[in-house]
Amino acid sequence: MKIGVLTGGGDVPGLNACIKAVVTRAAAEGHQVLGIRRGWAGLLDVDLANPLSASVNTIPLDVSTVRTIDRTGGTFLHTSRTNPARVKPEDEPPFLREGRTDDAPRDHTGHALKVVEQLGLGALIPIGGDDTLSFALRLHQEGVPIVAIPKTMDNDVYGTDYCIGFSTAVTRTVNFVHQLRTSAGSHERLTVVEVFGRYSGETSLISAYLSGVDRTIISEVPFDVDRLGELLLRDQRSNPSHYAMMTISEGATLIGGRLMEGGPEDAYGHKKLGGIGQLTAELLKERTGQGMIYQQLGYLMRSGTPDSLDLMVAINYAVMATDLVVEGTFGRLTSLRDGNYANVPLAVLGQGVKRVDVDSLYDEESYRPKIRRRCAARWPMPRSATPGTGTIRPSTGSRSAPPN
Repeated sequence: MKIGVLTGGGDVPGLNACIKAVVTRAAAEGHQVLGIRRGWAGLLDVDLANPLSASVNTIPLDVSTVRTIDRTGGTFLHTSRTNPARVKPEDEPPFLREGRTDDAPRDHTGHALKVVEQLGLGALIPIGGDDTLSFALRLHQEGVPIVAIPKTMDNDVYGTDYCIGFSTAVTRTVNFVHQLRTSAGSHERLTVVEVFGRYSGETSLISAYLSGVDRTIISEVPFDVDRLGELLLRDQRSNPSHYAMMTISEGATLIGGRLMEGGPEDAYGHKKLGGIGQLTAELLKERTGQGMIYQQLGYLMRSGTPDSLDLMVAINYAVMATDLVVEGTFGRLTSLRDGNYANVPLAVLGQGVKRVDVDSLYDEESYRPKIRRRCAARWPMPRSATPGTGTIRPSTGSRSAPPN
């Protein structure tokens, strides 16, 4: 069998380890792997009338090719936010643009299906977040054998408790928060740290919980900046070093306000977020009269090498997905649920949205995580699935271990 693999959406640490483990596991079972470049753009850009275009948009992957890619972050296959089901005129390849007389987005799913067939793919393993996997679900509904792997720093893919990239993003944030304490304390200032998180505030919440910042604002709960200022002033007065710190999700909103977003919509209908932290810092300065530090972490959260947890989950997800493909079990999403590795129907992606459980994990009055047993258990270390639960135990031993 020839198995296709691609990475879509934003890059996160752990993607290369995932790609490598897919190739290694497939090779151990005698199967080939074809890497698709730039996410779904790799399928969209293949010209069926030009055989050379396939070589530009794909790359054969073997054990030798991927031997060292897991030692770095990013994605060896590159990525994009292309959605073949909604392609704007400016994003269409010239060979698909012929005859266009309007400016409306076009659905080129049919072309993607033909490319999958021409490439001889017996199955496809897409690695991505909600947006990337929404098109994976579309292909599955059209009959393409799919097993998907969830990744996103926001950790908001529905159907799994954990997505590749989340642990490293939190680790990066905690480290930067602690480094910023030296400047905050030196200048006796209030400090606002803005982190990724469009609709889910879990990155802000867990980072605040682990770094011990004074307050945290999440995407799910609009906040009162006057109340926040009062709390931060109280925190500053009680701190011997006379400073206070907070985290805020980029998708957070003021009470009665709206998302801070701008620029054109991407292929999935999203505009670029950012700036709520700066606005909050400016408003806090007006209301408190205190000096401010504003730091937007942005791409620093997703750059560099993965931490150990993301490496472990990425490799295990890859082994699980490849085993499902080899077994002929398709239409599945690898997942972690209650600390157990599992796989769930891919259709679960369209059954809901994953957000912070505010009632259980967040104090809306004090703008703090709730320090309870459930909060600590919400982000567990993964463990092997238990027999009889309908979940998969990842393979162990030499056949699943990536080579050095």
